[in-house]
Amino acid sequence: MYSSPKEFAYLLLYHRLRDAIRQGAYPYGSRLPAKRALAEQSGVSVITVEHAYAILCEEGYVEARPRSGYFVLYRPEEYWQAAPAEEELSPLPAPRPLLQDAFPFSVLAKAMRRVLSTMGEQLLQKSPNWGCPVLRSAIAAYLARSRSIFVRAAQIVIGSGAEYLYSLIAQLLSRERIYGLESPSYEKIRRVYAALGVTCDPLKLGGDGIRSTELARTHASVLHVTPFCSFPSGVTASASKRWQYLHWAEAREGFLIEDDFSSEFSLSSKSEDTLFSLAQQQRVIYLNTFSKTIAPSLRIGYMVLPENLLLPFQQRLGFYSCTVPTFEQYVLADLLNSGDFERHINRIRRKKRQQKEE
Repeated sequence: MYSSPKEFAYLLLYHRLRDAIRQGAYPYGSRLPAKRALAEQSGVSVITVEHAYAILCEEGYVEARPRSGYFVLYRPEEYWQAAPAEEELSPLPAPRPLLQDAFPFSVLAKAMRRVLSTMGEQLLQKSPNWGCPVLRSAIAAYLARSRSIFVRAAQIVIGSGAEYLYSLIAQLLSRERIYGLESPSYEKIRRVYAALGVTCDPLKLGGDGIRSTELARTHASVLHVTPFCSFPSGVTASASKRWQYLHWAEAREGFLIEDDFSSEFSLSSKSEDTLFSLAQQQRVIYLNTFSKTIAPSLRIGYMVLPENLLLPFQQRLGFYSCTVPTFEQYVLADLLNSGDFERHINRIRRKKRQQKEE
């Protein structure tokens, strides 16, 4: 039903190479074709190949070796059960501090005035339980543009911050399940689940995500992960690890909760692949919030449900009222639809790139 927007040549080449690597055409440790040879074979420029290779490097599928070429790092399923001794030696990288750069107050104030003048007394109306359609549609369009997540507005549920959404998810998936959490992870995640009576199993992180031995030994059937820049460790899951999470959920007939609170500020030339966009079996619930990208006082979070969970959510939890005021929802929709939000994100990314180059 949904198709991705027209892509640049380097993105098309990237997707072709990524799929070839995953399907085993280029096994672990093998060398990718030389840039000039691949350019001639594909009918593109060498610069296009360089851009595609750069993205593969950024996402951990390959590595560049000086004067040797590009070599595959992606490990297919048979390599995932790494030796415990090797995993124990994987050091955690130094935590990456989150960028604190305020959203321009003048822009926010203008959006508020626009909404007040155009909506008037309609803002006094109660929000629909899942959130106002104008905001859910705006978020769906934003996810398609920025994250390659193509969903219907009907799959999006609005809530006042991540903690509220955690509680809804625990009720939806069942409190009787065991939930695997990254260790270390954001302490509030464990506390919210514990307050609901959920059993949590802390799973030790390695340098590229949760260690394979931890995934193998846990009895959890729900995995709550932050694939990009997990807090407080700063660990970003490798390409291999992300696919391992997906296969883990399928094998357990379980679910992944993808907490994607900081990926907007990624410096990658292509947006980070989300578990939700990679998933084929509809076993991922995607979470994000605007309190980190706009202001802590704007307590608006959202989750994207896979199609197979829409009816269970409606039957069990559809009666819950939306906890975000209608006015705030319309203001956020205005920021998304006007492009103000994305201009802010792009400004922060440019600033971070400049700081990195200095």
